[in-house]
Amino acid sequence: MTERQVQDALRASVGDRYPRLATFAELLADQGVLRGLIGPREVPRLWERHIANSAAVEPYLPATGTVVDVGTGAGLPGVVLACLRPDQHVVLLEPMERRTTWLEEVVARLELTSAEVVRARAEEMHGRLEAAAVTARAVAPMDRLARWTLPLVETGGVLVALKGSRAADEVAEARAVIARLGGAEPEVLQATPVPGVAPTTVVRVRKVRETRPVAPKGRRRR
Repeated sequence: MTERQVQDALRASVGDRYPRLATFAELLADQGVLRGLIGPREVPRLWERHIANSAAVEPYLPATGTVVDVGTGAGLPGVVLACLRPDQHVVLLEPMERRTTWLEEVVARLELTSAEVVRARAEEMHGRLEAAAVTARAVAPMDRLARWTLPLVETGGVLVALKGSRAADEVAEARAVIARLGGAEPEVLQATPVPGVAPTTVVRVRKVRETRPVAPKGRRRR
């Protein structure tokens, strides 16, 4: 599909939620590039690679409860999810000040009254923040991601991670850690936000029991 076709398909799919997505895409293509949040070469495929890709997470979220997007960066997928779920509390969790400044401006511009920007690392919020769903996109391999995020997921909630071609390998390497953290068997799913768009690989982990966090083995610098 062309970029215009992806945009039109999403417009038809999300209805009155589309204008906020369109404004966010415009902000990313302009200030997002100027601030180094996305690369200029990404702009021609912005809708497919970022907006539609982020929207693929939405069907896997619970209907109610807080959603925390860990390491949200430019707001992907967190701002997209806040646009698609305007009545749901979405926490945009990001440790870098220049990114949280951007996120606060975006939230104000889009009038996302149910979205909240929090400057912190995921592990700093263990015991302080609990959510029905935690999302993450291009943050870390599944073993580290599980250590950082599953302690934030309430029992009965879900971790939904956007992943690439190594998703199955990452899951195999992380399976023991996930189990120790109360996660059920991970699912590797192919999500298609709109027909004709290349599917997005999603790893979904349901948290079935409460456990004590596993001590982190290190964190990638951001």
